[in-house]
Amino acid sequence: MKIIVTSIFVENQDEALKFYSETLGFIKKHDVPAGEYRWIALVSPEEQAGTELLLEPNNHPAAKEYQNKLFEEGIPVTMFGVADIKKEYERLMEKGVKFTMEPTKMGEVTIAVFDDTCGNLIQIIQQ
Repeated sequence: MKIIVTSIFVENQDEALKFYSETLGFIKKHDVPAGEYRWIALVSPEEQAGTELLLEPNNHPAAKEYQNKLFEEGIPVTMFGVADIKKEYERLMEKGVKFTMEPTKMGEVTIAVFDDTCGNLIQIIQQ
C-alpha cells in the first residue's frame, strides 16, 4: 500500500492552482470537471509519478471549520520537504510569500511555515 493522493482544503481552486503552480512550482497533473468544482491535482517536478496534491474545495461546513481552526491555531496542514531551506525561504520571500515562522532549527531538522493565501499554513522541512 502507498499514498497516491493527499488533499488540502482551499477557499478558491483557481487561486490555489495559481499559487501552488506559479509560486511553489508544482506541476498540474489533473484538472477535470467534478460537478460544480474540479479535480485539480499537482505533483512535484522532482517526482512527477509521485504522490499527488489535490486542491479540495472547502465548500462543506465541516471542511471550512476544520481549515479555519487549524489556521487560527497556527497548525500547518501539511509538510513539504526541501533540500535547502534557506534557499527555498529566500526564493519564496522574493515571490511575496508570507512566513509565520522563519527557518528554525529543531533537533536534526530545520522547519519554516508560510501562509498559502488559500486558507492554510504550510510547513517546509529540511532533514
